[in-house]
Amino acid sequence: MKKAIALFILLATLLTPGMAQTVADSVSQTPTQVEAPAADADTGESRAALQAVRTFYEYTGFANVRLGNIVMILVGLFFIYLAIRYHYEPLLLIPIGLGILLGNIPFKLDANLQVGIYEPGSVLNYLYFGVIKGIYPPLIFLGIGAMTDFSSLISNPRLMLLGAAAQIGIFATFIGALMLGFYPAEAGAIGIIGGADGPTAIFLSSKLASGVNIVDYAVDGAPIYAQNLIGPIAIAAYSYMALVPVLQPPIMRLLTTHKERLIRMKPPRAVGKTEKILFPIIGLLLTTFISPSALPLLGMLFFGNLLKESGVTKRLAETARTSLIDIVTILLGLTVGASTQADVFLTPQSILIFVLGALSFMVATAGGVLFAKAMNLFLNKENKINPLIGAAGVSAVPDSARVVQMEGLREDPHNHLLMHAMAPNVAGVIGSAVAAGILLSFLG
Repeated sequence: MKKAIALFILLATLLTPGMAQTVADSVSQTPTQVEAPAADADTGESRAALQAVRTFYEYTGFANVRLGNIVMILVGLFFIYLAIRYHYEPLLLIPIGLGILLGNIPFKLDANLQVGIYEPGSVLNYLYFGVIKGIYPPLIFLGIGAMTDFSSLISNPRLMLLGAAAQIGIFATFIGALMLGFYPAEAGAIGIIGGADGPTAIFLSSKLASGVNIVDYAVDGAPIYAQNLIGPIAIAAYSYMALVPVLQPPIMRLLTTHKERLIRMKPPRAVGKTEKILFPIIGLLLTTFISPSALPLLGMLFFGNLLKESGVTKRLAETARTSLIDIVTILLGLTVGASTQADVFLTPQSILIFVLGALSFMVATAGGVLFAKAMNLFLNKENKINPLIGAAGVSAVPDSARVVQMEGLREDPHNHLLMHAMAPNVAGVIGSAVAAGILLSFLG
């Protein structure tokens, strides 16, 4: 029996110092100084063993699991299923899905247990620092800039208007969130979901709705802090980005005629190296002068593109578009997923955010398509725009452009719209960042 007790103490010691102390105290209470009858000794040892088993069980997930944890674990498994089975943004949904599992493993709160993402001192908490301080999104933009070719936009600058038109979803969602009772700062963070840009959504929510920024003051002068909406906003933004092939086609078909979908656009002109080098420099100065608050995002975007187009920093550009963006994507997806603990994520506000996100994405898609139709009213037959490419104005790069390509080929197997659609697609990235900077300057 003593060997059994020693085994339990060893097991408890390996698990946590707190458990070891509890077991040791239990065992120390067993009389050892005075020779006791054998029956009493066996009873005391049995109680100590039982207490050790009970303590061990209290520290397991089985003893601390709640219905919300199970619901979120199922959501995480669903994300992983979508990524593997249907290839919906696997680079994002697999880290986020597994992060949701990590964030919802139930455990007993203990001063000696520092494992949760919201517990200071834990590893996940340190990694989450890059989210709440807005560090990861600019690094993602650096990689995006290094892998993006702006040639299609440079060759046909008017298509930038489609990227701007699609941002109507952001401001429509902002107004909707205000009407539902969110504070202006929270509504601004929610509104950016309409841009279908995950890094931008995380960056803005980290500034406006991270749970530490003041949004109002009570009657007695006490500050009112914003809700921590980073998790719901990020999950909503990335979810709708992944569902682009599902959500956009019905809207595109509804708002266009068969004749409009058959429009063939002139091939984009060849763009010279000088133009490609000047574009990130001019783009940086122009956009950041308009929206200085977006400097962390736009600055890194155009910096990455300059590394790519300059031709003399190939090693840096290669690192930015491969190793760097891959590492940051892993950390960002995992920590955002882990931040969705059931007690934080499963709230009425989260449901409203998902509803608003879906509506904003639809409005943004419709806004781009309708604006393209409106532009055609002022263009001659040779310069007509296929309205389908307006749907690529949302900044889900390059998925929205691919959806446009597939829809174009569905109507005409020889009508390739990908290069045309990339223009409003990359313009949408710039437009959503500019919109985020404008919201931040007014609401931050």
